[in-house]
Amino acid sequence: MRRVCITVPTYNERENVSKLIPALLDVLRDGEIEGWLLIVDDSSPDGTGDIVEALSKKHRNVRVIHRKGKLGLGSAYKDAFREALADSETGLVVEMDADLSHDPTYLPQILAAAEHSGGVGLGSRYIKGGRIVGWPLRRKVVSWGANFLTRTILRLPVKDATSGYRAFTKETLERIGYAEAGTKAYAFQVEILYRCARQNVSIEEVPITFYERQLGKSKLSRGDMFDFLKTVLRLRLAFLGKVT
Repeated sequence: MRRVCITVPTYNERENVSKLIPALLDVLRDGEIEGWLLIVDDSSPDGTGDIVEALSKKHRNVRVIHRKGKLGLGSAYKDAFREALADSETGLVVEMDADLSHDPTYLPQILAAAEHSGGVGLGSRYIKGGRIVGWPLRRKVVSWGANFLTRTILRLPVKDATSGYRAFTKETLERIGYAEAGTKAYAFQVEILYRCARQNVSIEEVPITFYERQLGKSKLSRGDMFDFLKTVLRLRLAFLGKVT
């Protein structure tokens, strides 16, 4: 397997990131996976960036980007991808959340799916074997509805387009023009998959168990939901404009 970069955006994840980073390092070591961690912190008031900085001094394969303010998930991933791709040895780039909802033990399967497909390995809650633990009914309905809209309007050939646990081959990110994505919020996840589908990039889903965060607060807001709808409609209208 090629060298892996695991990218993790953070904002006020002090308790979680101090557990996540050692867990990821254990998975890399135990799986004999050559890789490094890239944390993108948006000046977290709770000192998340300071914790990661301290860990980076202990572990040579942990790095951190300190950004000047809360600039958005999509913006964080753009900066992370740019940094990851600048490393000539890196061949696979991973996205995952900092809140421990994404179990690091699934990482080898997701990486293998990306390598096997030559495109994207996607951790999926909505294929056989996938599930969600700890969500109230309202969150499940919102998530299911978002994925239904995405499949219906954008015709994405995946069950879990909103999953933030995924791996890309280096060639895929270089091909799809990720830096041109039009949203800085959570809808970035859908737009990136849409760009992959439009470029005929293969996407292979892997079943995962998704866990509701135990510490800290969710960053998803009503504004993010509105941006999601706006992004899906924008992408569809842009596609229709090209067809006509």
